[in-house]
Amino acid sequence: MQAYIARRLIFGVFSAILVTLIIFFVMRVAPGDVATMIASEQVEEGQEINQELVERVRKELGLDKPIVVQYFIWVWDMVRLDWGESLFVQRSVFGDFTKKVPISIELALTSLIFSTLMGIPIGIMMALKQDTLWDYALRIFTLGGISVPNFWIATMLIVGGMYYMNWSPRLSYTHIWDDPWNNINMFFWPALIGSYATMATKARMMRSTMLEVLRQDYIRTAHAKGLRPFVVTFKHAMKNALLPVVTIIGLTVVRLLGGQVITERVFNLPGIGNMLVEGMRFRDYPVVQVLTFIFATWTIMVNLVTDLTYGILDPRVRFD
Repeated sequence: MQAYIARRLIFGVFSAILVTLIIFFVMRVAPGDVATMIASEQVEEGQEINQELVERVRKELGLDKPIVVQYFIWVWDMVRLDWGESLFVQRSVFGDFTKKVPISIELALTSLIFSTLMGIPIGIMMALKQDTLWDYALRIFTLGGISVPNFWIATMLIVGGMYYMNWSPRLSYTHIWDDPWNNINMFFWPALIGSYATMATKARMMRSTMLEVLRQDYIRTAHAKGLRPFVVTFKHAMKNALLPVVTIIGLTVVRLLGGQVITERVFNLPGIGNMLVEGMRFRDYPVVQVLTFIFATWTIMVNLVTDLTYGILDPRVRFD
């Protein structure tokens, strides 16, 4: 087990380094120049941007150094846990991150709870009611979750609510400690819509694996011994059927933390997804690089935990 974890961690470190290299160089060859954007904010309206001013801004930001030197300076700062300042807004990246990450975590956890509590029971119901009206209806429902983009559903919710019912979800952030009820109201619809696709994936995977498990010999033996259907389903069948779903849950955790960018934008939630979009918009290198590194590290760790969970749920799994 220790050797397996060590190998995965080493592989994860190399993966994270590769991700930082890619995003570091892609950000610098992409169209747009953060020095020009900052210089344009310093000149009066109607005046042209002075190239000398642009070069001075670039030198102040350290962007006049060779790209390789910039990369190693940034890596050394990351090792020292010095995330630097945003190039555009001149604020601490770490300070902004600590303010915004609780919002994204709350949205991710709420979406994960919704998708898991709805997806697994719906999948079990579809398997137990195979080829019935319930099965067909729920399969169509889950197919919609996989096929229809979440941002379209969110947009239709806001537009339809305002047009037909003169209603819209709360678009201003309220901290949970300041007003718990308004905080719950604000996160309910974004979390519900954000969890629709992942719920549908869990439900369809649960249906498939549950049908396979229900046809196994030990399930027929359990029924023949006179065990109640509830006990057979939830004690014997569901545990083994959950194994592939655990992988889906792990992927969901990865996706929900870093993949709620559009949901945060539509519902005006000031999380790290919004922070990443703004950083890419203004070519704010420190912000984009730090968030990308965090997302890569988070993905690696969640995948490792997911693999280890297999050994807990299924004793037959061994790590060599």
